[in-house]
Amino acid sequence: ETGANRSVKGGWTQLQYAGTTDTEIELLCRLYAEDKIKLRVYAAIGGPGPDAERLLALGPIAKSCDSHLTVRGIKLYMDGALGSRGAALLAPYSDSPQDRGLLVNQAGEVLRIAKAALRSGVQLQTHAIGDRANRLVLDIYQKAFASVPAAERAIAEPRFRIEHAQVLAPEDIPRFAKLGVIASMQTSHAISDMYFAPSRLGPDRVKGAYAWRSLLDAGAIITGGSDAPVEQGDPIIEFYAAVTRRTLDGFAGPDWGLEQRFTREEALRLLTYWPTYAAFQEKERGTIEEGKLADFTVLSADIMQVPDAQILRARVAMTIIGGEVVYQEAESPAR
Repeated sequence: ETGANRSVKGGWTQLQYAGTTDTEIELLCRLYAEDKIKLRVYAAIGGPGPDAERLLALGPIAKSCDSHLTVRGIKLYMDGALGSRGAALLAPYSDSPQDRGLLVNQAGEVLRIAKAALRSGVQLQTHAIGDRANRLVLDIYQKAFASVPAAERAIAEPRFRIEHAQVLAPEDIPRFAKLGVIASMQTSHAISDMYFAPSRLGPDRVKGAYAWRSLLDAGAIITGGSDAPVEQGDPIIEFYAAVTRRTLDGFAGPDWGLEQRFTREEALRLLTYWPTYAAFQEKERGTIEEGKLADFTVLSADIMQVPDAQILRARVAMTIIGGEVVYQEAESPAR
């Protein structure tokens, strides 16, 4: 309840919650029934495990107990994180030649789940940070798509996702669009990791890190988010990071790939329309137009127009979900 309230105060109308459990879903249902939370939740069950197997058997549980809740994904892990040198790399870490990272799950098990997900209509969301992990997940998805043709799938267009897609080999970047795989990326990672990623990866490999523009130019769909609580969970910070690729005090390291930045229109889409597409909800939400749910956020400043440095000064004045004002800023002196 506290987390949901924090989220609507921060301007989110929906959280895509990757890695939950049946028990947590039951708790959410109770909170919705008691009218204690208004936030929409698009949930993925953590796997492998019994809860994930139950979802594969049942298929997507759209609006299982409340119109605000959808359960239709499974979250898997392929590797660890870059900061701990757990991200699986094709070549050793530049600052630790004895390390190449680690793989968390067996490829065969991920492939089994991917095939079952295609047949049941469940979306797969697989964490992959390093270039070796991303290539492996793309390979697994490609094999699953080939093994389960569209006629045998519950949903012809499965919209499988790679969560983070943080470090990519150049030859793998076009595969996202070719395979129809969504890159689920969090732009704040690029400004948090700026101080160690270049030394971890080296000058050549870092060019494929946080490669937003390269993916967009190759035709990929990128959905944004925050990866909270790893990051702050603030959509204004995510927007700022997307358009500046600089730290909160305006710093960008040398050769930090500023050419990979989003335009403001792209950054807005990253946090509005594309997340609804990644949740199969683009006909219901994601843009303000007649016939769609009235989910939107009112800010204190026009972040499409103000100078870069002023984006972070914008405050959430109001959050509206389903036409209901679920948060409104108290009157306060202007900054």
